[in-house]
Amino acid sequence: MAATSEAVCQVLCSAGPRISHMGLCFNKSNFLVLSKYGSSYRSENGSGCTQIKSSSHQNHRRICAFHIVDGVLCGSNLNNCFRSLNCKCRQTDSVTDLVNEDLNRRINGVENASVLENEKRDVLLNGDLATNGNGGFSSTLPIASISSVEEEAWDLLRASMVNYCGNPVGTIAANDPSDSNILNYDQVFIRDFIPSGIAFLLKGEYDIVRNFILHTLQLQSWEKTMDCHSPGQGLMPASFKVRTVPLDGDDSATEDILDPDFGEAAIGRVAPVDSGLWWIILLRAYGKSTGDLSVQERIDVQTGIKMILKLCLADGFDMFPTLLVTDGSCMIDRRMGIHGHPLEIQALFYSALLSAREMLTREDASADLITALNNRLVALSFHVREYYWIDMRKLNEIYRYKTEEYSYDAVNKFNIYPDQIPPWLVEWMPNKGGYMIGNLQPAHMDFRFFSLGNLWSIVSSLATADQSHAILDLYEAKWADLVGDMPLKICYPALEGQEWRIITGSDPKNTPWSYHNGGSWPTLLWQLTVASIKMNRPEIAENAVKVAEIRLARDKWPEYYDTKRGRFIGKQARLFQTWSIAGYVVAKQLLANPEAAKILVNVEDTELVNAFSCMLSTNPKKKRSRKGLKQSFII
Repeated sequence: MAATSEAVCQVLCSAGPRISHMGLCFNKSNFLVLSKYGSSYRSENGSGCTQIKSSSHQNHRRICAFHIVDGVLCGSNLNNCFRSLNCKCRQTDSVTDLVNEDLNRRINGVENASVLENEKRDVLLNGDLATNGNGGFSSTLPIASISSVEEEAWDLLRASMVNYCGNPVGTIAANDPSDSNILNYDQVFIRDFIPSGIAFLLKGEYDIVRNFILHTLQLQSWEKTMDCHSPGQGLMPASFKVRTVPLDGDDSATEDILDPDFGEAAIGRVAPVDSGLWWIILLRAYGKSTGDLSVQERIDVQTGIKMILKLCLADGFDMFPTLLVTDGSCMIDRRMGIHGHPLEIQALFYSALLSAREMLTREDASADLITALNNRLVALSFHVREYYWIDMRKLNEIYRYKTEEYSYDAVNKFNIYPDQIPPWLVEWMPNKGGYMIGNLQPAHMDFRFFSLGNLWSIVSSLATADQSHAILDLYEAKWADLVGDMPLKICYPALEGQEWRIITGSDPKNTPWSYHNGGSWPTLLWQLTVASIKMNRPEIAENAVKVAEIRLARDKWPEYYDTKRGRFIGKQARLFQTWSIAGYVVAKQLLANPEAAKILVNVEDTELVNAFSCMLSTNPKKKRSRKGLKQSFII
């Protein structure tokens, strides 16, 4: 333990330039932020924007903010700490062969010659998948058609923009003019806006991202309650809505207010754990994309980062370094048996910790927080890489596990019973390739494959280089299952039969191979693209994009697709779903300019690798210290 602590304490990161700010003024329920960028006023009830004359309404329950937005500094002095992403890897034709075989099967299965010709003509006219003369992928959509798809996507993305006080502040979840039952799809969701924000950053349109970052920060720690209980300080909302309401005492004037939802109005009433993690990741991407570090160095932004870290790093009863959360706390926001330590949250948590460490200004007040952060990074990477990873070798090891082992030297540390290995996995696991399992708890391994968690493990370097390549190998080996006719399976396989009834509670929306239960989500294209580019295997993302763009515009940009191969538009899928549009746009942008992926990638830290190696070489009996290192957080 001592060796580990010494290695951890040596983890350092460079300090960025400082910038002077005016101070903060606090009281019990209000938060006034003063800086060189202007002032904003936060209260327990929301955020708003009016003219200065409205400041006389001091008892107004909504926030009346005197908001000043200055121009974004768009310098060319970009952060060049990004290291080379090039990796040596073997190119494979397995995906190409699979799609060729599938196309031939579909065509050769037509007995009548005239029907065959009609189908070939339909392939050319309607846009299906074919191969070029070299056996590689080739979209039968003409270049002009592909260009028009991109143009349509950009038009729809801009049409979904929401303004607050005359400035763009986000994009709504879906913008289907024919749908009268909008529920909360007319709100700006934190997680949904991430691909939209990345698209705008890559396009050089920075204002909307800057506004989004600063205005969602105003909503942090909003003291709403559900059943008389307040959320933890630092919690970011799941979404917010811009409302225009009459000004108190003056019917001729109106004001814009931001009305956030922390989960108290959502289906299931689950607070979002991932919102704050995504917010930190987007903040870092903004700084790397624009070269403007002044936003992340603002005193209110620094305070917001620390509040999120304090919430995530707080001590509790849990003994694992992974983040303990409830079902429905992430992209899968319904009951799906992912309570505990789901991979998606751990990958985002790891990425957010690395990103926050880059952005925190070096000051005495942050020293203890950074120490705790570094300790958690080492423990988290060790835990996930060692215990979440599964491939054919590890599967054989689990198959031969002994149970009821007691000692520090136990091989089966979590008392996993070999009978837990599901029959589908025995046949499904390829000889080459592997992945991170969905969840790990005592006597329980969730062997399902979850796309976002695995892809972001690659992006954040939570997975090793070998593990990252193996995950991409799995995508190629199981292309028909994970990509099929529409990328990308949110998880595989679906819960079915009695298992579905017990785990989901017979959820009528999460039926097998639909929605979160094995549905196909086009928005995941952008995460696949970042991961593929990082590992220098962009052809994987290119092939998936070519599959997707055949149907996306024709199907009116659905939220998700159903069936094992994703052949049907989701039975309850919203059309013109913004993050489906943005996911496609970001994938196309990154494939056109792979270097731009550096704004999202976390390069593996050599000091963390050394500390990780130290943990592996330490005697297991010395890992448990009764005294331990006390972790304190100075915020």
